[in-house]
Amino acid sequence: MYQAGLVLEGGGMKGVYTAGVLDFFLDKGIEFSNIYGVSAGACHMCSYVSKQRRRALEVNIDYLDTGKYMGVKSLLTTGDIFNVQTAYHLVPDYLHPYDHETFRKYQGRMYAVVTNIVTGRPEYLRIRDMKKDIDAIRASASLPLVSRNVKIGKKLYLDGGISDAIPLQKSIMDGNLKNVVIMTKEVGFERKPTSAAQLGLIKLRYAKYPKVYELMAGRHINYNETLEYIERQRENGQAFVIRPLQKSDVGRIEKDTVKLVALYEEGYRDAEANYEALLNYLESGLETDHEELAENL
Repeated sequence: MYQAGLVLEGGGMKGVYTAGVLDFFLDKGIEFSNIYGVSAGACHMCSYVSKQRRRALEVNIDYLDTGKYMGVKSLLTTGDIFNVQTAYHLVPDYLHPYDHETFRKYQGRMYAVVTNIVTGRPEYLRIRDMKKDIDAIRASASLPLVSRNVKIGKKLYLDGGISDAIPLQKSIMDGNLKNVVIMTKEVGFERKPTSAAQLGLIKLRYAKYPKVYELMAGRHINYNETLEYIERQRENGQAFVIRPLQKSDVGRIEKDTVKLVALYEEGYRDAEANYEALLNYLESGLETDHEELAENL
């Protein structure tokens, strides 16, 4: 296991790219001591830690044609575009069982990034038990407008991507001197402002939680600043980035399984192409890294 951070961006169904990268890591036995998953990235890190190859892809495509996993019908009848009962209970408990035993053997730490809709701040919820902590995963992937708020304890949460889309800074602050960042947006991507129409709906829907509106109104600024931060950390050796080279035609709520499988395979190939460079990055200067970390403790 590498003493390093693994940071997983969300992106809805574009997250199958991440699933492909993670499956390559499984094939090569690459493990990380600290994992930070956002939205779809939080979902996919679960199958990675349980070492269930292709599960992250299969649970996203095997049930698309049933109408019970994702879609407008679920949104209208349950308030969630991803059917909670199907996605977070029926699938992991019965249809595509989650390997809890292997999960419990994981010696590192994994966190789901969520947004506290009262404070507007990101929170990083430690996942210790997949059954008990499943609502943290659900909250991390609960998109505004198309998901209900998720209550955990006395707090209300939504998608982690609206407050900390790519939590590299959090990983570094936690003491990870080396970090692998898997992104779902292509090289050269720049987030545009949220549309006025969407902001209007946000303001109406979350009138009691004005921080949600503030986050969505400034999301493009925060995201693009994060991209600049990631590039600086890549240049100084604290981040190794794997991301698509070209824009994908996979939509955020994509149902075309051919497109989804192709994007998954692209992620796998990109990880394979970066394999030697990744090993050099993770294994170089290990003694120096340990000494520097000890000095910081």
